Amino acid sequence: MNDPLAPARTGNRQALTLTKSVYEQLRADVLNGKLRPGEKLGAEALRNRFNTGSSPVREALNRLLSEGFVALEEQKGFRVAPVSRQELSELVTARCWIDGAAMTESIRRFDTGWEETLVLALHRLSRTSRGDKGRPGDADWEGRHKTFHMALVGGCGTRWIVRISEQLFDAAERYRRLAADYVPERNELDEHRTIVEACFERNPDKAVQLLKHHYGQTFDVIVESLIAAPSTGPAKEHG
Repeated sequence: MNDPLAPARTGNRQALTLTKSVYEQLRADVLNGKLRPGEKLGAEALRNRFNTGSSPVREALNRLLSEGFVALEEQKGFRVAPVSRQELSELVTARCWIDGAAMTESIRRFDTGWEETLVLALHRLSRTSRGDKGRPGDADWEGRHKTFHMALVGGCGTRWIVRISEQLFDAAERYRRLAADYVPERNELDEHRTIVEACFERNPDKAVQLLKHHYGQTFDVIVESLIAAPSTGPAKEHG
């Protein structure tokens, strides 16, 4: 017997898939700096780019708005969210609070599963080339860098905290990538290793201090680099 609702369900699945595709591509373009801070996100231009209707574009933009990656201006429409020293400072503070608490709890709950996850994440990151300075970030390194930071908090036993940590990581990562062409040489791997060593020593105070120093170093180089970089204001007008 034919299901009269089957076409509708198929159409809904296709619409959801298309919305997800538009969202993921726009989000990636914002994170990697292809879409610059302040850049206009015209609905018509996006419909043409993705060869789709208004609904998937609108839903994708609203989702990015809820995540803080785009801004909505009255009577002007959507734009890529601006960047500022103040927002970055707030992001770093929030990461220190959330990640510090999650890592402390992970150490308190220390088990072999978390230990093995950290060892593997650090090993894979250390074996991955970051690419030449001045070029877009290597996708493998970027992915493994995020995996490492998620591993640091992943033993806390609270999925909500890990989810918040991931959101904060992505928001801060946008700043790091915008400044990537202008960041001076730095041995981040040693910083990562010392944090892991403090975790294995089961010394949460030391681990949190090292993590705060790591985030503070990143804040300093990004701020200095963005000041030296060309304007991060609107680069283009689309639509």
